Amino acid sequence: MSSPAPFVVRPAGTADVRRIHELLEPFVQKRILLGKDLVVLYGSVQQFVVAEVDGVVIGCGALHVMWADLAEIRTLIVHDDWLHHGVGRAIVETLEERARELGVSRLFCLTFEVDFFTRRGFSEIGEQVVDPDVYSQLVRSPDEGVAEFLDLAHVKPNTLGNTRMLKHL
Repeated sequence: MSSPAPFVVRPAGTADVRRIHELLEPFVQKRILLGKDLVVLYGSVQQFVVAEVDGVVIGCGALHVMWADLAEIRTLIVHDDWLHHGVGRAIVETLEERARELGVSRLFCLTFEVDFFTRRGFSEIGEQVVDPDVYSQLVRSPDEGVAEFLDLAHVKPNTLGNTRMLKHL
């Protein structure tokens, strides 16, 4: 068996959005990830990095800053053909580096892939991971990811079975 072609991880551009949407859709159908309209993906393209090989996007992930010291890794997807080839790890490492550059010291994720994130240094978290003053600010956010982080009741039907995890950088 030949080894796969090398991949690169780079910032996403608007030309990548439709492919990100294609990668996302099967996970939305399986109720693993929340769906995102194209307009939302275009509006957040600067948060994304993509992994590509020979000009084809094979994976993606986004870094969404939530507070001065806190960001979320979201929409982490690797095409099935590229699982277990280090693509997910490379995407997470790139997003961690971006977080450090922005001054973020904690990374959150909501995931079914507990073992993957545990190997990357994430730990399961409980309910209260921000102080009450920060909570009172975050609860005002219209962002569904922030609601997931806060474990608010209105997102629970969409997040059943997911594990809330945190990593200190």
